[in-house]
Amino acid sequence: MNDQRTGQPELGSEDIAALEKLSSAYQSVGRELSKIIVGQQEVIEQLMIAIFARGHCLLEGVPGLAKTLMVSTLARTMNLDFARIQFTPDLMPSDIVGTEVIQEDKTSGKREFKFLKGPVFSNVILADEINRTPPKTQAALLEAMQEKQVTIGGQRHELPAPFFVLATQNPIEQEGTYTLPEAQQDRFMFKVFVKYPSYEEEFRIAETTTADIKVDVEQILSGEEILRLQQLVRRVPVPSHVIHFALRLVRATRILEDDCPDFVKESISWGAGPRGVQNLLVGAKARAVLEGRTFVNTDDVKAVARPVLRHRVITNFSAESSGITSDDIIDRLLVEIPDRSDGDKIAPELANAFGG
Repeated sequence: MNDQRTGQPELGSEDIAALEKLSSAYQSVGRELSKIIVGQQEVIEQLMIAIFARGHCLLEGVPGLAKTLMVSTLARTMNLDFARIQFTPDLMPSDIVGTEVIQEDKTSGKREFKFLKGPVFSNVILADEINRTPPKTQAALLEAMQEKQVTIGGQRHELPAPFFVLATQNPIEQEGTYTLPEAQQDRFMFKVFVKYPSYEEEFRIAETTTADIKVDVEQILSGEEILRLQQLVRRVPVPSHVIHFALRLVRATRILEDDCPDFVKESISWGAGPRGVQNLLVGAKARAVLEGRTFVNTDDVKAVARPVLRHRVITNFSAESSGITSDDIIDRLLVEIPDRSDGDKIAPELANAFGG
C-alpha cells in the first residue's frame, strides 16, 4: 500500500520496529567502537550511513589515523568477513578477484579448471592506498562494486552479501600514484576526510595504546539483519520537496545548466551526475533512521552533501590556484539554494503518521 502524500510504500508496524532496532544498534556499535577507536565520530557515522545505504566509501587521510583498525573493528561488531588488500604498483587484477588454475582429479586423472577466489570475496574490503596501483588493477573493483559480482573466464561469480568497499588514499605523497578516474570515483557513495585527533583524543590514544590493555568488542548485528535493514532504509518515504532540494543542489553544480550560479561556473570544470542525487537521498534516509526518525528532511540532505558531492564536483585550475575547494563550493550552494517550500508542511504529518 502506498502513502497518499508521498506516493511511496507505507511502512508497517513491523518495519518501524525494525528501523527502531537499527537506530538502537547504531548506538550500540558506536559504544563498541569507542572501546578501541578514540574520536572520529563523524567518520564512523558516515561509514554506518554508507553501509546501511548499500554504498562504498573512499577515505582520504594521512597514515596512522586508525583507518584499518576502525574498519576491521566495525566488521567484527557486525559479524562480517573482513579482508585488507594493500594496493601496490605490481598488484594484478587476479590478486584481487581470483584466478582459474588447472587441477588434476586424482580419481579420474582428468584435468579441469578450478576458480580460486580472491580476497574480494569478503563482506568488508579495505582497499588500502588504492591510488598506488595502475588503472587496470583499479578497474578490477568496478564490476564488484557496481554489480556485486566478478566475471572470470566468462563465468559470473556472485559476491557475498552484504558487500562494502572502503578504499583509502594518501593526500600527501603523490609521486608514483595513479589518480582514480572520475568514473570510478563516482562509484563511491562517500568521500570521507579522516582528520587528525584533537589534543585530548591524542592523549587518550597515547595513553591506551602504549599500555598492556586488551579490549574485546561484542557482536551487535548479523549479516542477515544488515541485509533486511538495508532494504527497509530504502523504503523510508521522502517528501517531494526534499527530492526537489536534492535535485536543485546537484543541478547547480553543472556548468551547462541555465540555472547554474556564476560562482560555480567560474570555479569548476565538471559537476555531479544522477548518482549524486541518488546518493544524497539514500544517504539522507539512512541518516534519518540512525537518528531514530522514519521521515527525511532537508537537514539530512545537507548533512551528507559534503561526502556525497566533494568527489563529484571537480574544481578547475582557477579555483585551485585561489585555494577554493569542492567543499567551499558545496557549502556556498547549501547557503544560497532555498530548502523550504510549501511542501514542508508534509514533514510534521509524516512524523505523526510514522511515529516520529
